[in-house]
Amino acid sequence: MLTRSAIFQGTIHPGKEEAFFDLVENRLLPIWQRMPGAQAVRLFRPIAKDDAAPQVLFVQQIDYPDLTAIDIALASPVRDEAVAASDALYQLFDGHHYHYIFEKLTD
Repeated sequence: MLTRSAIFQGTIHPGKEEAFFDLVENRLLPIWQRMPGAQAVRLFRPIAKDDAAPQVLFVQQIDYPDLTAIDIALASPVRDEAVAASDALYQLFDGHHYHYIFEKLTD
C-alpha cells in the first residue's frame, strides 16, 4: 500500500478558519473520496507543534494499492475537479501545499 499525502502550509486569513475547514470537509473531502483507486482518505489537523516546525494547516492522506493506481487517479477527471475546487481554498489562506508518496512499512 502507498499513501499520497498533501501537506498544506501557511496561514488562514483572519476570521476564515471555519469557512476554510468547512470547505475542506464538505467540498473537497467528498471529491477526494471519489478518486479512482482510493482505498481510504484521512484528514489531520494539527493541535500542537514544535517551536521550529513550519505552520501546517492540515494534512490529507489517500491510500492507493500501488503507483499505477496513483497515476490513474492523477490523470482522472476527478483530480481535475479537486484542483478546481481547491481554488476556493486559496482564497481563504496564504500558503501552499506539496505532496509526498509514502510506502507503509509497519502496521
